[in-house]
Amino acid sequence: MNKKILLSLGLSVVLVSSMLAKEKIAVFHAGSLAVPFADIEKAFEIKYPQYDVQREASGSRAAARKISEIGKAADVMASADYNVIDNLLIPNHAKFNAQFATNEMAIAYTSKAKYANEINPQNWPEIFLRDGVKVGHSNPNMDPCGYRSILVTKLAEKHYKIPGFFEKLFGYGTSYKVGEEDRKKVIVRPKETDLLGLIEANAYDYLYIYKSVAEQHGLNYITLPKEVSLKDNEFRDFYKTASFDISGKKPGQFITKKGGAMVYGITVAQNKKSPANKEGAIKFVNFVLSDEGQAIMIKNGQGVISPANISGDASIIGK
Repeated sequence: MNKKILLSLGLSVVLVSSMLAKEKIAVFHAGSLAVPFADIEKAFEIKYPQYDVQREASGSRAAARKISEIGKAADVMASADYNVIDNLLIPNHAKFNAQFATNEMAIAYTSKAKYANEINPQNWPEIFLRDGVKVGHSNPNMDPCGYRSILVTKLAEKHYKIPGFFEKLFGYGTSYKVGEEDRKKVIVRPKETDLLGLIEANAYDYLYIYKSVAEQHGLNYITLPKEVSLKDNEFRDFYKTASFDISGKKPGQFITKKGGAMVYGITVAQNKKSPANKEGAIKFVNFVLSDEGQAIMIKNGQGVISPANISGDASIIGK
């Protein structure tokens, strides 16, 4: 075997060893963060080539329960509602909560939707109630976008002065159970991103979705008035007039969600399989909170909170 072959084999061994030596960082995150976090993953791994970020998207509440109830190993948890971290992870499975991004609700649709040429920010509730129109939302017990869809509907009933709008459209009562929706009128899936392919296939007409996700996927969308969109703290008192019950930590328990401005949270997760002081997890969270990370969030249609509003033991990430 000549020297060139030996040198080639030696380099291959070094490259393979380098790849195998990369430390994995398991990141559980909200479905609505899939696009910006894919960009953040690339930028982070360029800056820190010793790490391999492995992302898993799901509804935020489902992601939290994978850590707290199922015991899946996760190093970072990022939620579309910072309250999910407070309610389901702190204090046993996380020690801090960094509020780092914002969003707003919108109504998304394609050009094939019924009344697509007619719908606007003023008449969408009336169009939703028309015969043959079908709308989609995610499961409120698994995904913040789901209960925010409900809250938007309840706020719209008051803002547009349409008595019984929520009852006529959904009829859920104070909480939602899987399968209780009128499937001729409503389609429900675990998280909002599960519904994107179906709307593009014209399986239904309109989707309650985050504005950033609608933009990322090139969908038409209605920008809702701030009184309804859950965007602005200016209307926090009005937002609070809408509420909905979602499942709690234990079977049969409920948490009452009230309307509020949309704020995302991120933390270093911990359980028996994922210690809270993992260096890579801390670096990843700090990168998300950095100017570079925030610029990526803005590029993908989300607002940012700068500096992040951190509660709990911020010393873990050196803030």
